[in-house]
Amino acid sequence: MPNSKSAKKRLRQDAVRRTRNRSVKSSIKTQVRKVREAITAGDVATAETELRLAAKRVDKAAAAGVVHANLAARVKSRLSAAVKTAKGK
Repeated sequence: MPNSKSAKKRLRQDAVRRTRNRSVKSSIKTQVRKVREAITAGDVATAETELRLAAKRVDKAAAAGVVHANLAARVKSRLSAAVKTAKGK
């Protein structure tokens, strides 16, 4: 347990940030899943719209420091490549 006043505040802040970061990461994973499900179903139009939303969420998370910038780039690259191959088929 924290002893000093500043350590107590830090504990409170960490709890708030942890819950916010978990929420953001969960929403990213959900959006990525929606893109992959649309690709699997063969619905390219839906996959493209979901891809735009996924890219937006990942970029915002990277800007806020929730996820690393390289992770954001990797996720966007892999999803866009998957949508592109689905479009070609």
